[in-house]
Amino acid sequence: MDMTVADGRALGLAGAPNARELGGLAGADGRAVRRGALVRSGALARLTEDDLPVLAELSLTCLVDLRHGTEIAQSPTRRLPKPVPRVLHAPVYDDRHSVFSYVTALLNGDDLSRYADLAAQGAPGAMAAIYRWFVTGEEARASFAAACRALADPANVPALFHCSVGKDRTGWLTAILLTALGVDDEAIRVDYLQTNEATAEAQQRLLELLAERRPGADPEAIRPLLQAWPAYLDAAYAEVARQFGSFQAYLRAGLGLDHQTLEALRTNLLTP
Repeated sequence: MDMTVADGRALGLAGAPNARELGGLAGADGRAVRRGALVRSGALARLTEDDLPVLAELSLTCLVDLRHGTEIAQSPTRRLPKPVPRVLHAPVYDDRHSVFSYVTALLNGDDLSRYADLAAQGAPGAMAAIYRWFVTGEEARASFAAACRALADPANVPALFHCSVGKDRTGWLTAILLTALGVDDEAIRVDYLQTNEATAEAQQRLLELLAERRPGADPEAIRPLLQAWPAYLDAAYAEVARQFGSFQAYLRAGLGLDHQTLEALRTNLLTP
C-alpha cells in the first residue's frame, strides 16, 4: 500500500510497516531533502524476502540502530539487502532512569507501588518524561549526536535509522535532523504523527495480546505508550527551550554539532 506522508514516501515493507523515506520535504534555502537519502523505520528483525529488493533499491550504506543491547538481542536483524550496509549502534536508553523501568512494569502488568509519582501521571506523563530526557540525558545526547555526525559523512548516505517501533527515539532523531535541514515544524509534526497510521494494526495486535495475558487490564492505560502524541513532541520542544533557549542552541551546545557538521548535513541530505 502506497501512503504519502507530506512529501515523504512509505516503503511498503511488510516486515517494517513504519519505514518511510523523508525525501521531498522542503528544507532550507529552497532546497528539499534528497529522495532516497534518508529513511526512518522501526526495527528490521521481521523483514520478508519481498522486502529485501525494496531496500536494495535504496543502496543503503549505513544503518543507525538506536536500540540498546537487550532489544537487539531479543530482535536481531538477520536479513538485510546486499551489499550489507555498515551498522552504527547509537543506543538511546538509560536503565538507571526510573521512567524506563516504570514503562516496562506498566507493559508487564507488574506492581507499580514503587512508582507512585509516575503512576499518578499515568502513561502520557511517563512518555513526556522520556521525551524530556531525550533532550537532557547525557546518554541520549551522545547517541543522537553520534547519529548526526555519521549522517554528515557522505560515506554513510543513503542511510536508514531506526529503534524498535520507529516512534519515539526515531521520531526525535527525525525532528533533530529535519530541523537542522531547515524543514518547518508543521511538516515535522505531520511526519511524526504518521506513525500512528503506519503502526495501527500492530498496536491493536499488541493490545489484544496483553488482554489475553492479563484479563481485566485496561487497554487505554497502555495505548499512550504505543502511540505518537503531539504532547510528547511538545514536551521535548519545551525542554529544548527551557534548557537551551532555541533549537539551534540545542544543536550546538546540547549535541555539540559545530557549524561544519551542520553544513555537512545539509550538503549530504538536501538537494543542490
